[in-house]
Amino acid sequence: MSEDDTNGDEDESGTPPADLETIRENLTSVESDVETLEGELEDAQTEDDLDVVEADLEDVRADLESIEVPEPPEPDEDEDEEEAEPAPEEELQETYDDLESDLDDLESDLEDQRGPYAEDVIGEVSGVRSTITGARWTIEGDEELIAVVDDFLAEVGDLLGSDLSVPDGLEPAEAAELRDDVDLPADGASVPEGLDSALEDAETAVEDADLDADDDAETIAGLLEATDDLETGVDESTEWTDLEVREQLRREGFYDVLDHVKDFPPEWHALKVHEAEGNVDQILLAYDSLDSDFMEEHCLEALERLAPEEAIDPMLQKAGRRDTAAMTILGKIGVDDEEVVDTLLDYVDSNRDLQRPALRALGEIGAEEAVQPIADQLVADDPDVRSWAARALGLIGDTRAIAPLADVLADDEEDRVRASAAWALTQIGTADALEIVADYADDRAYLVQIEARNVDLESAA
Repeated sequence: MSEDDTNGDEDESGTPPADLETIRENLTSVESDVETLEGELEDAQTEDDLDVVEADLEDVRADLESIEVPEPPEPDEDEDEEEAEPAPEEELQETYDDLESDLDDLESDLEDQRGPYAEDVIGEVSGVRSTITGARWTIEGDEELIAVVDDFLAEVGDLLGSDLSVPDGLEPAEAAELRDDVDLPADGASVPEGLDSALEDAETAVEDADLDADDDAETIAGLLEATDDLETGVDESTEWTDLEVREQLRREGFYDVLDHVKDFPPEWHALKVHEAEGNVDQILLAYDSLDSDFMEEHCLEALERLAPEEAIDPMLQKAGRRDTAAMTILGKIGVDDEEVVDTLLDYVDSNRDLQRPALRALGEIGAEEAVQPIADQLVADDPDVRSWAARALGLIGDTRAIAPLADVLADDEEDRVRASAAWALTQIGTADALEIVADYADDRAYLVQIEARNVDLESAA
């Protein structure tokens, strides 16, 4: 054999090519082991039996992973791919992949065959507790929950020999709000709180029973069946969100102010009464509940007129979605809140439709941290933006704005922008600011003259 022929039987590192027949034999051995595992799993009766199967499965997987199937050779460029026979390495790789898939299926079947365990019961009860405490329930829903949980506790008590029951004296929270004849004790528990505590006691009882997956399999199965009934019953109980919107509003007392309906829809009439009486919570309830552009518009108008601080959070969310009405309301409320100011500042250098309400709102709030970003707009290309920015600076009243406003008054090519700068300087009202404006009493623009002639230097001295 020539030197070239010898090198052809080795890879670049000098290692001889893999013995494909040995690989095939090893895969056949693993295949036999997999068949044996399938039989073991089918015969397993206890958790200990399953532990043995699991250990054997890990050994067989390790044997499979120790087998390295070499890459197939590159196909001959002159050979038709459709007519070419698959390389032995490809067949071996396919066998390897099938065995790996079989082991995955066995592992899944093994987990399915385990249990059930007491921990499964506790986990499902914990999930129900979260549902009960995380939702708002109607009067009917509270009553349904009590009955469902009571039945569950009775079933758990029978299975474990425990004394479990729903606490006495629970009162639906909604009933306490709506029924004047109900007198709740100061320390009385609400239905969700009381049921959460009772189900926690049930979890403790299951844990204390120290149930064995083999010896107590029937008891665990009975507990899981009772838990399934509990989950179904809770899911079918009436949540607040199950009510129609008008029924929600009725139960919240939204319509209680009406002795007759003057306007249609009745929600509009009720809204007017609530605005007149200053019932901000009811206006916000209508805004949040009614899926109507008409009512939303009137709710926002009412909030703009009332300007209540309670509206800051919902208006802040709405302003974050580029809503100009919400920006206007935040300005009317006028609270210099960091989150409000930051939200409005996002629109100072935006499109003009958003700039106008944002600049106005920042001015009404008196946001001193907004002075520089607003002053930067005094050189905007749009004269309207320059004018809005000047007036916003006047509303804020910060003396840092005097110099840039004086420059606008002296140099801006639009007289209406110069008039806005003159107005802003008079709003700042310091002696320096007023003296600057007073010098324009004979200005070429009548609007600027008016601002200059309104200056009272003596009052500022």
